Amino acid sequence: NGECVDEPTDILRYWTDDLVTFVLGCSFSFEQPLIEEGIPLYHIGRDTVVSMYRTSIDCVPAGPFRGKMVVSMRMMTPADAIRAIQITSRFPSVHGAPVHIGLPEAIGVADIMKPDYGDPPPIVDKGLLPVFWACGVTPQSVVLNARPSLCITHKPGSMLITDRLNNRLAAL
Repeated sequence: NGECVDEPTDILRYWTDDLVTFVLGCSFSFEQPLIEEGIPLYHIGRDTVVSMYRTSIDCVPAGPFRGKMVVSMRMMTPADAIRAIQITSRFPSVHGAPVHIGLPEAIGVADIMKPDYGDPPPIVDKGLLPVFWACGVTPQSVVLNARPSLCITHKPGSMLITDRLNNRLAAL
């Protein structure tokens, strides 16, 4: 009913044959190609969780599921932001290109130093731009609004890992 009641490492006791599952893309998948191209990611260098924010961007509703998009943010130089767009556009099934660049207030983020999830970014350098991607935490935010009787989801920074390689997820 929209409230966290357990954080199990095994969901077998909650599972029934009438449940359905789906897998959401994860930024960990698109970050690897960014790193391979030499784009620095501050949260990885600092061993922190990427900054995530609830926005004013409405998601397309589906039945009782509706709400605002959650985004993850990485600070980048303008040149790295352009290259990141090119790289992540190849991965539409794992978030794809950024949904917004610069001007956090334009998407309802009042203070990028105060994320809703994850850790704060480093002190903002005037030469860096905030670059925002759709985040897999969005469904958790939407589920809180829908309040289904049961929902099993991931914890931010902890997700399903498969043997499918990142390069197999690329569209080009």
